[in-house]
Formats: sequence, structure tokens, C-alpha cells
Amino acid sequence: MRRLLTGATAVALGVTGTLVMANSGSATADEEIRYIVAYAEGSSAASARAAVRDAGGEIVSENKDIGVATVTAGEGFAAKADASKALVGAAQDRVVAATTPDAARDARKQDVSKVETEFRTGAKGHGPKAPKPKPKGEPLSGLQWDMKQIDAGAANKTERGKGVRVGIMDTGVDGSHPDIAPNFDARLSRNFTTDIPTDANGAAVDGPCEEEADGSCEDAADVDENGHGTHVASTIASPVNGVGISGVAPQADIVNLRVGQDSGYFFLQPSVDALTYAAHNGIDVVNMSYYVDPWLFNCTSHPADSAADQAEQTTIITAMQRALDYAHRRGVTLVAAAGNQAIDYTKPQTDASSPDFASEPGEEPYVRDLLDPESCVSMPTEADGVIAVSATGPSERKSYYSSFGDGFVDVAAPGGDAYDTAEGTRDYAANILAAYPRDLAVAEGAIDPETGEVLVPWAVSDCSSGECSYYQYLQGTSMASPHAAGVAALIVGKYGKHDFSGKTLSADKVEKILRKSATKKACPVPADYTYVRHLPDGSTSTSTHTCEGGEAPNGFYGDGIVNAKAAVGR
Repeated sequence: MRRLLTGATAVALGVTGTLVMANSGSATADEEIRYIVAYAEGSSAASARAAVRDAGGEIVSENKDIGVATVTAGEGFAAKADASKALVGAAQDRVVAATTPDAARDARKQDVSKVETEFRTGAKGHGPKAPKPKPKGEPLSGLQWDMKQIDAGAANKTERGKGVRVGIMDTGVDGSHPDIAPNFDARLSRNFTTDIPTDANGAAVDGPCEEEADGSCEDAADVDENGHGTHVASTIASPVNGVGISGVAPQADIVNLRVGQDSGYFFLQPSVDALTYAAHNGIDVVNMSYYVDPWLFNCTSHPADSAADQAEQTTIITAMQRALDYAHRRGVTLVAAAGNQAIDYTKPQTDASSPDFASEPGEEPYVRDLLDPESCVSMPTEADGVIAVSATGPSERKSYYSSFGDGFVDVAAPGGDAYDTAEGTRDYAANILAAYPRDLAVAEGAIDPETGEVLVPWAVSDCSSGECSYYQYLQGTSMASPHAAGVAALIVGKYGKHDFSGKTLSADKVEKILRKSATKKACPVPADYTYVRHLPDGSTSTSTHTCEGGEAPNGFYGDGIVNAKAAVGR
């Protein structure tokens, strides 16, 4: 992938430990705002804390491993923090104790994942019929074209990822799902988020706390009210247990490291805290199918950005790279989705979606022309040490929505493409099937709460074991990334050494094997590939993407489509 940043080292704080509560001063405004602050490299902890206090902030928690603090302060804090030599800057998080609206939960989805729900029309009707159980394979394995594409079944004859811990940095994981529970590590799982009722403009985000099942904004570490994280976890490590499907690494441990809101936003503090937690707790692989809000692309000096916005984006880049470096050095393989914007990340772009979250009243997205692709970075996908994964459909073509770029994409993996059909018409079965939380399926009208009957064409049930479990078809680079993460888990299982957590292998070695074992896939001929989609409303959509590079690497597939069998030996 394209390397944009110099690897930052953690500041010399002289202490160990994470998330230490510390008071350093008092906020100066009636309405407090929460900020994430990055300490400048070389600054002592004492001088950085003093700088926070002098700027009018109060430290409420501190990640000492990477020199990042959570601070509450008044509105003038960010400018003062940016001016301090002891601080890199401050990224505004949200207003503390925002007013809760009398409104239903917002259905907003993170842009990296939005195509996954694009085709849900709400039409009634049964989903695809499940194939009859076979002597070998799970009941729904016949619907898993994705596992065949990467030779997962052949790999699982000799390697299934036992002793490997995979961290799911996502919207949560339904630890009670029958096809996740056997591999779910409840002891290590953590929720690093707190539900946000509204944004600064009063728009609903996660919805009122009192509407939660427990009446609280604090969700347990085995809950997923979005479905995205459960789907990702299932693709990686659903067990071979006679239920539903199997994952790429069916004996790996699933560790929920929740960093995403119910609404699909992913913010800075949960991400950095989850990465340092992963480093301390023997997590071998983490999957990151998202970008850090509120900026799709973080620019440090874009002329359209205010000084405060420039400082915020600099803080996001600095804090995330430090956390990623910290985890990478401690053996955590970092895998991320390439994004669903259908753009070439190595070419000039226009970002009209940022900032996508209002952290102060009146804040709205605005247009920025990014003429120099090297000057702005999407985190974590474009960070140093991260494996960027593009998506493929059943025919192995790059999915129509998948972003790409020669030098940006490292490998490709199945992500689904509902229009990868002979006629270019929609077929849900061309997407990726994985676990679907039952409660969410009921809330979304996908199943009848009384009978358990599937009511939509994008969901499937398996009741062969006596207890029904549910699955949904999704598509996106969010679905591609966990396939690569699953293969990475198999690599750790095959070649790793035993340690306190089970198995361990350096992240650099895992990446080397993952890329070298990928099935080489050349650019299409002609390289200007045109996608034709016949949409359900009768219209036709066309788009043309240009693949640069040779057989491998190239802009569509990187070093190739991941191959589980080749990765663990034939």
C-alpha cells in the first residue's frame, strides 16, 4: 500500500499502563466539550499535562502507551492546545451531556459500509433456500462461494487457527449467536464506546439511552445493535459446529474490541484504546472495516480547512499512527478495508463528505478538492503497517464499489458484488453470507418475531440443529477485509510460536506470507473496465475504473486474491 507517514514512536512518558485517570485542571466553560489530545514527541508527561491545564482543560483519562489523553474543556481549548509546543493538537470529540431528542434511532451507516444495505428494498419473500446438509461442510456452506474462491476448505484440512486471537474492531459482536458463541472470548472482549444520543446539531445518532434494552448508553461487550461487527466476526471465525456456515479460521478466538457506535460512526479514542489493549492482551490479528470519523481524508494543511480543523486532522493522524505502530511492534497484524467510494486513492479526488459528524453546532460537510493524493490520508487504511484490502465478486472481478489504486491496495478478497452476474442484474447470493443477530433481524423486519420465518430476500435461516440461527447477505470492502484477516489468523496458527496467549508471529512475517501466497490476478483487458448495472428501478448505471500495473502488483488486486490453502502450505 502507499506509505504516506513516517512511523511515529511513542513519546517518552517514562511510565507504563493504559487509560489512567488523572486530574490536571478545570474546564473553563459552562458547556464542556470532550477532546482527544496528542502529546508532542519528546515532551514529558508532566509538561504535556501542564500544557493541558494551562489551556483550560481537565484530563479525564490518559493512554500513557502512546501519549494520548481525553480532555474536557471549554470552546477555546483547541486553539490553545494547538499553540502549545508540548501538544500536537486536539481533536474535538463531542459535547458532554448533549440533549437527548424525542426521536427514533438513526439508521445512518458508515460510508465504508454503506453499500452493504443499498439493495434492501423491504420486499417480502423468503430468502434463498438453504442447501441440504452434506456429510462434510456446514448446512449453509453451499452458499459460501467466497470460501471456495480463497480455498478456505482445503486450508482447513490442516489448519483452523486454534490458539489464535482475532480482535474485531467494529460495531460489536453478538456473542450469543449460535455460530459465534463457541469461539467468543467473553473474558477478553471489551466495549470502548459509549452511545451518543445526538450530535451537536441535535440530530439523532445512536438514539435516546432510555430506549436501550437496559435503559443505558453503556452496552455490554457481547452486544451488536448494528450487525456489521457480527457479520465480520462470523466471516473470520464461525466454527465448524453443524450450524449455518464456517469462517476462514473456524477455531480462532473471537475477541470483541468494540470501537463503533450503534449508528456506524467510528471515533478516535475508542480506536487508539482498542489497539493498545490488543497489544497488551495477545491479540494476533485485528480487523478494521471502517475509517475514523469525522474525516474521510485527513489533511494537515488543506487551505479550505480552518486552523482548528487542520489541528484536529493532524491529531487523528498522529494518534492513530502511534497506536497502530504500538500494536504492530507487539505482534498484532493490522488488516483494513480499502473503502467503498469506488475511487483510485492514488489520483486527485474531491471529498464532499467531511466532516460527517457535527461535533459543534452548525458544522456541516463541505467540498475539498484533494489535488495531491499524497497530502491527505484516510485512517487507518492508509497508515503505515496496515494491510489494505480491496473487494472481489464471484467472478473474481474487482467489485464495482471497491476503491483501488496501484500502490494503495495490498491484497484483494471476496467482498461481494450483487451485480456480478451474466446480465448485470441484482443477485443477493453474489454477496457475502454471515451471521445476523436475531434481535436486530426482528427490529429490521427481516424475520417474523413469532414464527422466526425469514421475510426478506437478503436473509437466510438455519434451523437444522433445532435452534434457528440467522444470516444476512452484505457486500463491501468491509466484507473483504475479514477474509484477509481470517487467512492471517491461519498463518499465525500454522507458523506461529506458542506464547502466553496461544500463538504469536510477527506482523511483518504474517504480511509477507499473506501477500506472497495470494493468487496473482492481472488487470482486466482492456484496463479501462466498465461496470454495467441494471438497477431494480429499471435504470442502468455505468462506471469505468482504470487498473494500473502488471499481473501483480496492480491497482485492482494488489499482490493478488488471498489464498488460504497456499498460505498454510499444500
